[in-house]
Amino acid sequence: MPSPQLTLEKHFGHSSFREGQEAVIQSLLEDRSALAIFPTGGGKSLCYQLPALLFEGLTLVVSPLIALMKDQVDSLIAKKISAARLDSTLTADETISLYRRLEAGDIRLLYVAPERLANEKFRSRLKKQNISLLAIDEAHCISEWGHNFRPDYLKLTRFVEELKIKRVLCLTATATPKVAADICRYFHIQKEDHHQLTFYRKNLNLVVTPLTDQERRTYLLKELKKSPLQPTIIYTTLQHGAESLASYLKQNGLPARPYHAGLRPEARVEIQEQFMADETPIICATIAFGMGIDKANIRAVYHYNLPKSLENYTQEIGRAGRDGEEARCELLACHDDLRVLSNFTYGDTPQADSLRHVLHSLLNQSDEFDISTYELSRSHDIRPLVINTLLTYLELAGYLAATAPFYASYKVSFARDLEHLLKGFTPKRQDFLRRLFATGKSSWKWTEFNLEESAAALEETREKITKTLNYLEEHGDISLKPAGVRQGYRLLKKPDHFDTLHLQITEQFHQREQSDLQRLQEVVDHALSPKCLYQSLLTHFGESMDPCGHCSTCLGNTLPKELPSSPAPEITPEDLNALRQLISEKHPGLRNPRALARFLCGMTSPATSYSWYLPPGAQRKQRLTKHDAYALLENHEFQNILELCEAQIIL
Repeated sequence: MPSPQLTLEKHFGHSSFREGQEAVIQSLLEDRSALAIFPTGGGKSLCYQLPALLFEGLTLVVSPLIALMKDQVDSLIAKKISAARLDSTLTADETISLYRRLEAGDIRLLYVAPERLANEKFRSRLKKQNISLLAIDEAHCISEWGHNFRPDYLKLTRFVEELKIKRVLCLTATATPKVAADICRYFHIQKEDHHQLTFYRKNLNLVVTPLTDQERRTYLLKELKKSPLQPTIIYTTLQHGAESLASYLKQNGLPARPYHAGLRPEARVEIQEQFMADETPIICATIAFGMGIDKANIRAVYHYNLPKSLENYTQEIGRAGRDGEEARCELLACHDDLRVLSNFTYGDTPQADSLRHVLHSLLNQSDEFDISTYELSRSHDIRPLVINTLLTYLELAGYLAATAPFYASYKVSFARDLEHLLKGFTPKRQDFLRRLFATGKSSWKWTEFNLEESAAALEETREKITKTLNYLEEHGDISLKPAGVRQGYRLLKKPDHFDTLHLQITEQFHQREQSDLQRLQEVVDHALSPKCLYQSLLTHFGESMDPCGHCSTCLGNTLPKELPSSPAPEITPEDLNALRQLISEKHPGLRNPRALARFLCGMTSPATSYSWYLPPGAQRKQRLTKHDAYALLENHEFQNILELCEAQIIL
């Protein structure tokens, strides 16, 4: 086996390792699993990319974002390292080609999303591979107590056992001692293989500036005008906040643009490229911006709004000053932000009776069944991520087993007329194709096939129809557009006591809500901390240090005992009348107090995507979010509005 040092020089062009990298690699070379907690930009990816070249077999990398996977794979290919990614953006031909390369042993590193491993067929392919290493990026997502929990990450421990993978490398930039302990327990990582670097970076100057909501814009404008062309990221909570702040700065002569998930993909790519090229130095962004951004000369990161957690905050300020030069990281702290952030948390907690109905639906199925998480979400007014979390809870408790996802329907566009398409097929196959095409519903451009209906009409299997359509697409006869993804499941057992299970699941979601609210309080406590800001931050991650000497607290800035806040708004008689009118309209999705409170506080839910009829005489339908009462009380605390709704519905 070549030495790590020679491999580093030959394939990566570096003469020496960064701090911590060699120790992590050594753990893996000695056939032990490891945890690497390195700050943002600390060089985590090399810790599995280099061993992948030393081990025989495949290194499988679990990564949560397609953009990150693409950047990593492109970089490896540029270094002449055989790497690939398997994600939803690949065409059918590209996927087939990838599988052929995998079977031929032509891929050293394969990047996949955690959801891909729920597919039994994909896992069956992997069982034929010699997987020498599983690398799990953003590993804090495994822990329910992490700041960015993703339910499919919880299943990775079972995947490791099923495929008998002997080495696992977990990587994250943000893990508290509790989260790190979870990761080590799940993957049997020993104390000596838990590698953690300090979160302290002496070139980042941390500043907390308490301001009212009305003061923030003018203060930020004044600060930015001191160095208007230096690369700067300004983080906001809401998309419209990023839009309005960028507009305000631009009107006042600063080159700013907004960035958030609501923009078109091509617009996001353009803005990011302009920022990387220093053509647009100031970005007003939600947390959608930053993952995978490796720009060395970011001189300032402002948090216009409070971050959701200290973990988020640490990741976001870690994007500044990667060139080692000084950078400013300033938090404009206002208590008003807590209302919006806590409302998000309350909005995700499902109603107990909705959970009961979903559980009944899932646990009273036949042995093999399939579902659409979208349909479950909409029919029970529970967000899709919460549905996925519930399904994961049931899998981990042994009630369900995921089989494979599939598409319920296909839209087909014909590249040539039917008679031309049929030439070359045997009479028997021509007859089958004619009968298959007759089951479709044609429009001006597409013919749509519901696979269940077509299979029933032809008395054939859904698999045969899917295989036929894919074959025709591979040969250029048709174009396919899949729709209506459904997830297959196997019912393993039913609960002995349904009410007990319902109470347990309800309590799990309540605990998640309380955990998220606690994270918000930790942000406030940090912003008001009388001690060194670095001491406050590092304590959260299980570190200790002497005062840094260069944060705003160490430099003598005194903080108030409470963050500035706006006066609590009153609920007017007009508000109450509008609420009573809304209740009287009896919208199906707003029948319980929690759903009604979410709606009034401006939180979308599956129910608010339903249409509602305008008064008699009006012919059009509108989404419920277009109703005059939507977000009527968005400036109020959710718990207060929930109590109001409970009282009004009882009346």
